[in-house]
Amino acid sequence: MQAMILAAGFGTRLLPHTRLRPKPLFPLLNEPLLLLTIRRLQRFGFGHIIVNCHHLRGQIVDCLHGMAGVVVQEEETILGTGGGLRQALSLMRDEPLLVTNGDIYHTIDFRTLYDAHCSTQFPVTLAMHDYPRFNTVQVTDDKVVAFRPEDENSQPLAFTGLSVIEPDILHGIEVGRESCIIDHYRRKLNDGVQFGVFRVDKCFWTDMGTPEDYLELHAGLLNGSIPRWQEFACGTAEKRILIDDKARLTGKSCITDWCAIGAATGRDISLARCVVWDGVQFPDGYCSADLLVSESPHETAAGIAEGN
Repeated sequence: MQAMILAAGFGTRLLPHTRLRPKPLFPLLNEPLLLLTIRRLQRFGFGHIIVNCHHLRGQIVDCLHGMAGVVVQEEETILGTGGGLRQALSLMRDEPLLVTNGDIYHTIDFRTLYDAHCSTQFPVTLAMHDYPRFNTVQVTDDKVVAFRPEDENSQPLAFTGLSVIEPDILHGIEVGRESCIIDHYRRKLNDGVQFGVFRVDKCFWTDMGTPEDYLELHAGLLNGSIPRWQEFACGTAEKRILIDDKARLTGKSCITDWCAIGAATGRDISLARCVVWDGVQFPDGYCSADLLVSESPHETAAGIAEGN
């Protein structure tokens, strides 16, 4: 089985942190989400995995270098979801392709979705759920009716960013040009092509799109309200405070509530409900809560308040 992880975007809603790392390499419980997703796909039996990249792509290339079964597609210009998939067509096998966004965390069963698609005649099967924040696709029974319904009385569903496609559906997308895959699907739908729906309402799903989303996901993973993937090195058991073995927090440092702290250094610091990346060096006596700290705080009031 084959899969593709879409990992080329800019992550503008996560600025300024995405100036330092591409969003798929943001750590979850101190491990890059991209690596966790790859390990999860491999556990479900996907032996051929394509990853596209553009923004800070050198970091992704370095991270995945030499990884068995993984092919990296570097994109010199941003191609979007449609252009990225079309560019990768020559890397795909002649079999269904599972497509997933590189910035989502969920408990959807990859294999069940894949098998459900293979049991139908649809060229595309979209994993859908009722998620009001992103409900934009009108569905009837097991088929998509419209990708942006104009009927105000309709009850649309949300596309999770997970789908299984027959690679031939990508023909017709212009090669080397930025495009959105949903726009391509909308044109195909208008031409009479049918798109299947696989409901995943009972699964957990979140888009790691903003700093608030990112912190909320960590809070859930650490307090036990969100299930942990078994791919985490720290295990699946609830553990509210996670500190990397290479961290050096000395003096009277106090870590409370929940926190995920990478290989950071600091003396007499106080943190609560924070995510701290590797390499952060705190000034003595630093104190903060409810914050993503991606780089060393400046030793000024403004820098400490902003956490950058």
